[in-house]
Amino acid sequence: MRYLRFKRWLIEIKQSVDGIDAVFFEEVRRHAGVDAAHAYGGFMAHLTAWCEHHQIPYQGVPVGTIKKHATGKGNANKEQMVAAARQRGHAPADDNEADALAILHWAIETQEF
Repeated sequence: MRYLRFKRWLIEIKQSVDGIDAVFFEEVRRHAGVDAAHAYGGFMAHLTAWCEHHQIPYQGVPVGTIKKHATGKGNANKEQMVAAARQRGHAPADDNEADALAILHWAIETQEF
């Protein structure tokens, strides 16, 4: 069910905006366990297939790249990531939201659309 909910969420996002120029996501190279690796692989499969189907470019961004861009340290902890988002004027609910904001800023500042 988690992958079906994810696909529905992607569809809802696409329907709620005028267009999607690109998708950027956290590229995880190390997982806490086998279950996490399998889940990540499933989400990756659905995301890349959905992007390919809709002809939307996509790119994974390594965790260290995200952290270094946001904080200047490639090994920043969760609190430092939240603090970096707040310094940019955001009020992230948690470290996951701070990471997403960091990816957004990285993409805006380093990628051409």
